[in-house]
Amino acid sequence: MPMIVEISDPGAPQLRPYARLTERQLTSSDDPLFIAESAPVIESALEAGIKPVSLLAARRHVSGKAAGLIRRLGDVPVYTGEDGLLAEVTGFELSRGILCAMRRPAPLGAEDIVPSGSLILLENVTDATNMGAIFRTAAALGAGGILLSPDCCDPLNRRAARVSMGGVFHVPWAFSRAAAWPDDIAARLKAAGFTLIALALREDALSVTDSRVLKAARPALVLGNERRGVTERTLALCDMCAVIPMNNGVDSLNVSHAAAIAMWELIAAPAARRQSP
Repeated sequence: MPMIVEISDPGAPQLRPYARLTERQLTSSDDPLFIAESAPVIESALEAGIKPVSLLAARRHVSGKAAGLIRRLGDVPVYTGEDGLLAEVTGFELSRGILCAMRRPAPLGAEDIVPSGSLILLENVTDATNMGAIFRTAAALGAGGILLSPDCCDPLNRRAARVSMGGVFHVPWAFSRAAAWPDDIAARLKAAGFTLIALALREDALSVTDSRVLKAARPALVLGNERRGVTERTLALCDMCAVIPMNNGVDSLNVSHAAAIAMWELIAAPAARRQSP
C-alpha cells in the first residue's frame, strides 16, 4: 500500500535528498542516490530495475498523473504538499511536480562497455542538457554503449536524466579511470577491433558520409567539450577525423546535434541496411 506523508516541515530529515544535499553529496554518501524527475523518467528507471527510496510529489499529482506510479512503488514513502511548500523544500519550482530519490546502480567499468558493437566516447562534455540529449539519441539509434572521460557531467544528473527521457537507464555507460584516459582506453578499443573516429574541425577530416568513414570497422565515435572539442592528445590517438558538411558559413553544430547526425550515419543507417532484405 502506498504510504502518503503530508509535509508540514520543509526541513524534515527524510527530505534531505531533495533539499540540502548537492549532486556531489548524493553521489558520495554511503548510500549513493540520484534524483529522477518526471513520471516518464521515473517509470523508465523502474523498468531498468533501479530501486526507489522515496517520492516527492505535488498534492495535485498524487491522485492525478502520479497515481499509477505511486501504486507501482508499493510501500515506498510518498511525501506531498502544496506546490509552494515543495518549492521551499527543493529551492526551485517543480514544473513537472514529481521527484524520486533512487539508489544509484552499481557503476560499470570500461571493460563492461568494450564488448559493445559500437561506442560513443565523450571527452569533457559538461553540459547536462547536452549529456541527456546524447543519451536519448544513443538509445534511439542503437549505440552499444557510452564511455565518458572523468571530467564529464554525471549522466544521472537530474537534468541529464530528464532530457534523456530515461535513455541513461537503457544505454550501458561507464566513466574511465583518470589514469586510463585517453591512452589506455584508446589502446584497449583498438585491440578490440574498434576504429576511433573523432568529430573535429581539421583540414584532413573526412565527411561523415565518406566511404572510408562509413566502412570503418566497429565505429567508436569520439566527441569533445562544447567549446574546445576533442583534445589534441585524444585526436592523436584516433584513427581518423570526420566532419559534418555545413552550409551558409556555419562551421559547427552543438555537440548533441552533431552526435545525433554522426550516430545516424555511422551506427543506425548501416545497421538498417544490414537488416534490409
